[in-house]
Amino acid sequence: MADIQTNSTKGKMPRSVPFIIGNEAAERFSFYGIRSIMSTFLVAQFFNPTNNPSLQNLAEARSNELVHLFVTFAYFMPLVGGILADWFFGKYKVILYVSIIYALGNLILAFSTHNQQYFVVGLIVIAIAAGGIKSCVSANVGDQFDKSNQHLMSKVYGWFYFSINSGSVLSTLLIPVVYSKYGPEWAFGIPGILMCIATIVFWSGRKKYVKVAPTGMKKENFVAISFLALKKIFSNRDGKTIWESVAEKYSAESIDGVQAVYRILMVFAFTPIFWALWDQNLSEWVLQAKKMDLHIFGQEFLPEQIQTFNPLFLVSMIPVCTYFIFPFFEKIGLKPTPLRKIGAGLFLTGVSFFVIALIQQHIDAGGKPTIWWQVLAYFILAVAEILVSMTCLEYAYTQSPKSMKSTMTALYLLAISVGNLFVSIVNGSIANGGFFSRFTGAAYFWLFLAILGVFFVLYLLVASRLPEKSYLQEEVVEQP
Repeated sequence: MADIQTNSTKGKMPRSVPFIIGNEAAERFSFYGIRSIMSTFLVAQFFNPTNNPSLQNLAEARSNELVHLFVTFAYFMPLVGGILADWFFGKYKVILYVSIIYALGNLILAFSTHNQQYFVVGLIVIAIAAGGIKSCVSANVGDQFDKSNQHLMSKVYGWFYFSINSGSVLSTLLIPVVYSKYGPEWAFGIPGILMCIATIVFWSGRKKYVKVAPTGMKKENFVAISFLALKKIFSNRDGKTIWESVAEKYSAESIDGVQAVYRILMVFAFTPIFWALWDQNLSEWVLQAKKMDLHIFGQEFLPEQIQTFNPLFLVSMIPVCTYFIFPFFEKIGLKPTPLRKIGAGLFLTGVSFFVIALIQQHIDAGGKPTIWWQVLAYFILAVAEILVSMTCLEYAYTQSPKSMKSTMTALYLLAISVGNLFVSIVNGSIANGGFFSRFTGAAYFWLFLAILGVFFVLYLLVASRLPEKSYLQEEVVEQP
């Protein structure tokens, strides 16, 4: 078999696309459906089933610890999944196999809602599978195109991201209702049923896919070059710089790629704190919503449904920012460069948490504020996500050479993992009476706002001194 199986129909939409998009929509429905109810379920089922007010803070901390640990694992696994796909098995096999594992994990959850140990096993299985899919599915879409139909790629990616957000919106609206009316078995079981169907659909398109064969382990990879550079720091280089010594073994192109990664990592070093705060909107904010007045236009919503505002605001604000806000600032002489966008996004993240902290202060004082205040925080956070998340993906692509673009995507996802790990550690400390145990209620949100403030100041100092070097279509563009 050839390394690449080509499309039989030239200049048309690849017949494999519906199978890939359907699989992705179901996977996102499953992932966000689970996350939509996980925080409240863990508190009600395992950590405070008697609804004892004196145990509530401890129960919420244990719930948040497990939720963020789940996300940590889910966003660490793309690094492993990408390596398995690129070096050993290819994207198709990895997506197919982990989809089967994913469905199995969902079923474990559905049948273990009264057993915490087995429930955690189900979460681990799902985290492994979600990470494996996330590392491959986007690139698998691009693999389906050749020169004859590449003009259709942007349209397909538009549908691809629409499927992601539609899966998220539908699950966060429907799964909390199922959980409320029919119990956790069905709430966790329905995503599992969808994943079973999606796996069958994906497998059904097996003869239509373009399958890029794995390349095997590359000798000139990021880890090998970095390890040699580290060794050269402590060895005699005969007057040569570290990179000049490394060049004796590796090509200049590979070394340039590694240097580009380290330049980008100086920016990405500030993204874990963004994700540490952002991911709380799917856990800590949900628990906060339970203590608020949930009426919107006379209709009472479930606390788990409020997070639906996140993808709704995100989708609606992307064109507003792209076609109106960014051009406006460019016209008045404030060009929205990637580094400026990221800085603005970090600032707005702080504003959203400022609102959340004030809400919690009101709750701590015995009040029951309207959920509209949290909706405002979701709106601000959605704009911040556009400025940070989308910009970082663009920055990683333009600032790294072709050989390192996949590496940068994996490292970006790893930043999400690191941010969630920190939140999990903080909540674990609270639950176990450790150093952070004093930070409950509003103090918890003020703590993260203060940490973000420190990182924001450091970011301003670093970003102002960071050179940019764009790699576009094999052309290197130096920027001051």
